[in-house]
Amino acid sequence: MDLKPYIRKTHYYETDQMGIIHHANYIHWMEEARVDFMEQIGYSYERAVSTGIDFALLGISCEYKSMARFGDTINIQVSISDLSVTKMTVQYQMTDAVTGKLRFIGESTHCYFDSNRKRPVSLKKALPELYDLFSSLYASGQDVLPEAK
Repeated sequence: MDLKPYIRKTHYYETDQMGIIHHANYIHWMEEARVDFMEQIGYSYERAVSTGIDFALLGISCEYKSMARFGDTINIQVSISDLSVTKMTVQYQMTDAVTGKLRFIGESTHCYFDSNRKRPVSLKKALPELYDLFSSLYASGQDVLPEAK
């Protein structure tokens, strides 16, 4: 599957007093890119949530490699770096769209959560079609982080 990066133009309101993008915004962009990733694979986040399955955040790790500023365009590449029937880890690599300079790398880990029963669930049982999509992407080994190779 040919996944395209999520393209994010930075906004003035996202800058801090030093004139650079405030660090918290990168976490928001991870979520935006993850939602776009699901749309690209043909199974929207909204579709999953409408079935009662959500993706509870278990943890985030990130490294800020270089500063982005107002007006920059950022390419965010997303991939699945770890997958089980109950959770997955998603990788993010953010680069400057013009220069290609690495801005940020990160990961988020999520468990599949049954919103009705309020507990973790096996995605393979709850949404086998989505689990199969994730599994095929994971098996293709499309890690985006240089350290993951």
